[in-house]
Amino acid sequence: MTAEFTQSGAEQFSLPGKPVPFFLEAGEGERAHLYDSLITVLLSKDETEGQFGVFTYSAPKGDAIPTHAHADVHETFFMLSGRARVWIQDAQGERHEKLLGTGDFGYVPAGCLHTFRVEADDTRIMGVSSGGFERFFAASGTRTDSLELPQPPYVPSPEQIGRAAREYGNDFRFDLRPLDG
Repeated sequence: MTAEFTQSGAEQFSLPGKPVPFFLEAGEGERAHLYDSLITVLLSKDETEGQFGVFTYSAPKGDAIPTHAHADVHETFFMLSGRARVWIQDAQGERHEKLLGTGDFGYVPAGCLHTFRVEADDTRIMGVSSGGFERFFAASGTRTDSLELPQPPYVPSPEQIGRAAREYGNDFRFDLRPLDG
């Protein structure tokens, strides 16, 4: 177990913190609440020698997350259940938008502006990202032992989300809201 995830309020984190074989049962992993979502890290940079992280994102139907880009983080969306509308602006400025459903996949290359909006309750997305980014959710949210969505939602302070954005290379564009309306 990695030392940074042994803090109180999150006792059930179970990742080994080094590249060794391991298994997780359903619901196990490093869990965090952020707004109305539950994020569970299944594999971190610590287990992959910095190469990639794997997480699930569970959320109800809601508003789009703020548009953002990561200069050095590639990100995927694999829909385990539900629906999410994903919007991406590529390096040439071309805009791509797609409603993803169960079994669908989307890819966001590093540096591309993007956002998504969950379009159905009980949506669950598996994400794979460049190593390290998977820990953004706990840094900007709050660690939890809960297997449920947060009630009430966990709303971080502007300072907390700002620190996490700087640490994990998120460039938020609050002025760009392509999925609103």
